Amino acid sequence: MKIEEAGCLVTGASRGLGRALAELLAARGARVVLVARGRDALDEAVAAIRAAGGRAWGIAADVGDKDAVYRIAGEAAALLGEVDLLVHNASTLGPTPLPLLLDMACEDLAQVLETNTVGPFRLSKAIAGPMVLRGRGVIVQVSSDAAVGAYPRWGAYGSSKAASDLLARTLAAELAESGVRVISVDPGEMDTQMHADAMPEADRSTLADPRKVAARLVALVEDEALAPSGARVAA
Repeated sequence: MKIEEAGCLVTGASRGLGRALAELLAARGARVVLVARGRDALDEAVAAIRAAGGRAWGIAADVGDKDAVYRIAGEAAALLGEVDLLVHNASTLGPTPLPLLLDMACEDLAQVLETNTVGPFRLSKAIAGPMVLRGRGVIVQVSSDAAVGAYPRWGAYGSSKAASDLLARTLAAELAESGVRVISVDPGEMDTQMHADAMPEADRSTLADPRKVAARLVALVEDEALAPSGARVAA
């Protein structure tokens, strides 16, 4: 996929990996719509990209809100014309400190799944159709090693990512002849606020820089040979 002039939609884009990815895409000549819940942080991220000469717009919305998803898709289409790249990066851990599964309220588990799994699925449904009609596009699900490993206290988050990975692989299989590529990317442990919220005792010097992970993710998007549709790739 060619990044220059591509229309890109990145969720969870006001901080961490999402912001680093939006900044890099814009620096490479893409047109980028950033989605995040907090208006102030979102506006600051958009302003920083524009100050650096990039083209960016912000949509303040919660991907876990059913009513917001189609507004996101509509506004992104109006701003970009076409969405060539959709990155599902927005996530929630649920309550912190992370509780044991048996101590977690069912409602909290449902909210994690709604934000991390169901919301991205709804947004994919809204965006993938036009991609299929054009015969091109890339959808990226940002995953986690918690999707493939059973870590105490990470059950809700890990389950949501495992489900999202399987949905991505299934969508890739169903769109195999469409020209639309669907991949999952595991970014590893990064120096982000989310990681700090989950593991405040972690040594930050051992964690990856989100900007370096964003560069690797963009390389995967650009080169289909590195990440064919249906693949789950470590960044």
